[in-house]
Amino acid sequence: MKLTHLVALQAVVFATALPMAAQANSIWHPAPTEEGFTYHPDHFKSTKTRAQVLAEVEAARKDGSLALLQRGVPLPIKSTEPRKTRQQVLDEMRNETPEARRARLELFSGG
Repeated sequence: MKLTHLVALQAVVFATALPMAAQANSIWHPAPTEEGFTYHPDHFKSTKTRAQVLAEVEAARKDGSLALLQRGVPLPIKSTEPRKTRQQVLDEMRNETPEARRARLELFSGG
């Protein structure tokens, strides 16, 4: 009977330790602190070269997204559709159905 308990205990210990072993290569580790995690930047493994990273930073600097990211502002979404003129937008709003108008007003008023 004691052997059965020992085997069961080992199985429980192994099952609880296995997820921790899987997180060993992550930069975030669970911790019994108020935060609940610790940060280990030395565990990060990049697949990019230094030259690739510098090229990305330079491209972000040129298109203005680096300044936005440094200030914590979300990046604008680039549309794949052609731009509309002011008159096209006004015409769409004038020609929308009452249901579409109600849905648009609900969306922007939060109600």
